[in-house]
Amino acid sequence: MTFRSETCAIPSIVLNDGNVIPQLGFGVFQVPPDDVLPVVTAALEVGYRSIDTAAIYGNEEGTGRAIREFGLPRDEVYVTTKLWNSEQGYDSTLRAFDASMQRLGLEYLDLFLIHWPVAQADRYIDTFRAFKALKSQGRIRSIGVSNFTLPDLERLIGETGEIPVVNQIELHPRLAQRELRAFHDNNAIATEAWSPLGQGTLLDDHTIVSIANEVDRTPAQVIIRWHLQLGIIVIPKSVTPARIAGNFDVFGFELTPEQMDAINALDKGARIGPDPAMFTAGLV
Repeated sequence: MTFRSETCAIPSIVLNDGNVIPQLGFGVFQVPPDDVLPVVTAALEVGYRSIDTAAIYGNEEGTGRAIREFGLPRDEVYVTTKLWNSEQGYDSTLRAFDASMQRLGLEYLDLFLIHWPVAQADRYIDTFRAFKALKSQGRIRSIGVSNFTLPDLERLIGETGEIPVVNQIELHPRLAQRELRAFHDNNAIATEAWSPLGQGTLLDDHTIVSIANEVDRTPAQVIIRWHLQLGIIVIPKSVTPARIAGNFDVFGFELTPEQMDAINALDKGARIGPDPAMFTAGLV
């Protein structure tokens, strides 16, 4: 399947279950519930065909409404949401999924992710088994994880017998996640980047700005292009219409190998978000 906007075909990634996800999507992290309807509508108008939300964001309802009211056929918009930490466990996962789907107002979900492993709670195995049950019922097309470390992935695969299609992780030029990406590649797990622009901290980096000047593009476009050329699924977020449009306008140029190498050299292993091995928010 090819996802298309009115102006271009959007590159896509074939997942390990045979389903297809657009390589460029739109994230709604930190978009207030009252603002998400016009923001998602603006993204769809520009041409985005993949929208990423989560229960904890509090904006599933407005996200789903925007998708429904925009009027595209359901199979032309790829929708992802995530299970929050406090809802992990088999039965609680099933209940939380029903609640998310009611808020979204959709008949099925393209991708459901475990938001964080919270390994200390020791619930993500039962949680993923519930995911598998929902998938077998046809309510979810694909199942994956977010913020899982290499040991978490090895345990999940070993104990459930299923490889997640995606691991959505913090990833940007200063946190390139090379070891984890190599494991993903070796196990047919797609890498998806959250905070792909480093939450704005990279936009004034000298290397990024210099390359942006060379290719006559914005620093944000250069960083998104870096992700795409690495084969990473990328979900930039903005609430500003001009930036929403600019972040989508990344298919008319390519970075040279030398420019890619210069951006790769920015990797310092520097996180902006929490360490997934320690993050336990929401546990009860």
